[in-house]
Amino acid sequence: MGNDGGGGGADPSAAPGSAAVDEYRRRTPLSARAFARSRELHVNGVHHNIRFFEPYPFVARSASGSRIADIDGNSYTDYWMGHWSLILGHAPRPVAEAVSGQLGRGWMHGTVSEPAMALSEAIRGAVPAAEKIRYASTGTEAAMYAVRMARALTGRRTAAKVDGGWHGYASELLKAVNWPFGEPESGGLVDSGHVASVPYNDLDASLEALQGMRGDLACIVVEPVLGGGGCIPADESYLRGLEEFARRSGALFILDEIVTGFRLRYGCAYEPMGLDPDIVLLGKIAGGGFPVGAVCGRDEAMRACDAGPSGPERGQRSYIGGGTFSANPASMAAGAATLGELRRLGPPLYERLAGMGRRARGRLAGAFGGAATVTGTGSLFMAHFARGGGEGRPVRSAADAARCDVEMLRRYHFEMIAGDGIFFLPGKMGALSAAHTDGDVDALAEAAERFAQRALR
Repeated sequence: MGNDGGGGGADPSAAPGSAAVDEYRRRTPLSARAFARSRELHVNGVHHNIRFFEPYPFVARSASGSRIADIDGNSYTDYWMGHWSLILGHAPRPVAEAVSGQLGRGWMHGTVSEPAMALSEAIRGAVPAAEKIRYASTGTEAAMYAVRMARALTGRRTAAKVDGGWHGYASELLKAVNWPFGEPESGGLVDSGHVASVPYNDLDASLEALQGMRGDLACIVVEPVLGGGGCIPADESYLRGLEEFARRSGALFILDEIVTGFRLRYGCAYEPMGLDPDIVLLGKIAGGGFPVGAVCGRDEAMRACDAGPSGPERGQRSYIGGGTFSANPASMAAGAATLGELRRLGPPLYERLAGMGRRARGRLAGAFGGAATVTGTGSLFMAHFARGGGEGRPVRSAADAARCDVEMLRRYHFEMIAGDGIFFLPGKMGALSAAHTDGDVDALAEAAERFAQRALR
């Protein structure tokens, strides 16, 4: 998940140097030909807008551990890690064995399966709000269904989110994702008047805006760490203030933990903050890199989608069917195996990941000096370059991130792909996994130092 925007005009000096582009083309001729074929078949050659970068994305052949290889035989240390979903690394043995075993028993049953119960038991044991769970195949669907449930439960229409918050492509929340936040995100949106946005990490301004919609407010949806909007942790007081307002106004408080669920700890980011959400959204790590989205909530809230004889009448219920491939046994087996391995490895794994994350953020900040601000928490990190050679400033919101030199960030990431064998999706935050090492962090820092010498000084 991520947002595509940047603020202001591009700095011409931030474009990748011709030497880097030439080197990339020299190393990836098979990818160039294969991607030309993909463009003939697919819209802009990709299936998620953010996956395209100039002159063309390399075409992957395989991945293992912390490495991803392209069809030209180049190997890269991966910090994109499958949209940040692969906390155990690529193709970890416990997950591969679980999925292989399930494939031998079938991968599309279209009915209840034991792997789904195993995954749900693991989630419920780690996420207090997950008294009941319903699966979809994507985080987009999970967010869409959560908003629909909130509207059904409250009888209200307005869903509030934060500026820069990315909850997938569903129309219910596709507003104020990219800078400038007041412009439409897409054609074809016919109900954007019932989606409102408030400034991230600014409680007073958010509460003032929410007060104006209080009578029609169905829910507030927020990420504990703004992922696509800049890898920016929310202030605990900000999240508590939003939750308290939701309680007072009769709206649902929904936490989107699709990125942060099982990323920062075994469970969700919200619990140590003392929050008590009505609904929590999971995806990514919860599926072990397989397609999954999950709506998790209290019994009372989740009753809205009960179409059985004990559920609400037709006019009051909220249909969230999940789709043909919801809770497919392969995804459920992958998710259950991933959470089982995370639980087995326990706090030492999360402590090691957090330590590598602190080291990565510190080394990058040192490499860039005052020219960049490095954000993140736990195993997540991202650099934000100051415009025009100025000093980096605090980045506490997506607006702050958008005002940074987004093109310089893309140049930095591309030049590491071209010359250093290091892969970030250009412009996006990085994620560490259990397969990464301190040596990987050292190599990342050394590449950043080389980039700073040629581009920032």
